[in-house]
Amino acid sequence: MSNLHQHIESEELLRRFFKDKNQQWLGILLERYTILLIGVCMKYLKDEHAARDIAQQVFIKALAEIPKNKIQNLGGWLYQVAKNESITYLKKRKINFNEEEIVNLTDEKQNSIANLLLQEKKESYLLEAMNELKDAQKECLSMFYFENKSYQQIADIKHVSVKQVKSDIQNGKRNLKNLLSTISVFKKKDHDSE
Repeated sequence: MSNLHQHIESEELLRRFFKDKNQQWLGILLERYTILLIGVCMKYLKDEHAARDIAQQVFIKALAEIPKNKIQNLGGWLYQVAKNESITYLKKRKINFNEEEIVNLTDEKQNSIANLLLQEKKESYLLEAMNELKDAQKECLSMFYFENKSYQQIADIKHVSVKQVKSDIQNGKRNLKNLLSTISVFKKKDHDSE
């Protein structure tokens, strides 16, 4: 990511894009979500290559849709598109679920509509909050939790020590917790004022 524009907040980049239609602003903004979207796709697909392909499709869709629509919650919208694209990919590949998984998917108690909506809202907040973390923390958290990589694997990929990976994950979790509490309080205030 260009350090030149790193200080510009996501909302400002989106505002600038809608003002002058310069694709550069949108490109910088979408670049910030790359690792997070790959992580979301990994959650569903469990295949890094497929996750990267789907994340790329999400960006292509975003480049086509964002100019047409004023999207209020970009992180949430990107999360939903990534989720939908991942599920569509699984359906096209005819990934079969065993009988126990089908029972779990249809169990009303576990998957009521209200619970699904709440889970999606939480995941949307998580994506939004993760995007605010420092790149090293975001990358380590995404690889550790979404891609199930070990500390050693992450250290090898990033060419840093295991100690640094542990530090980035620990600091990232703490910062993420603080960001999530801020975002949920902010969103609750917005919702209450409507």
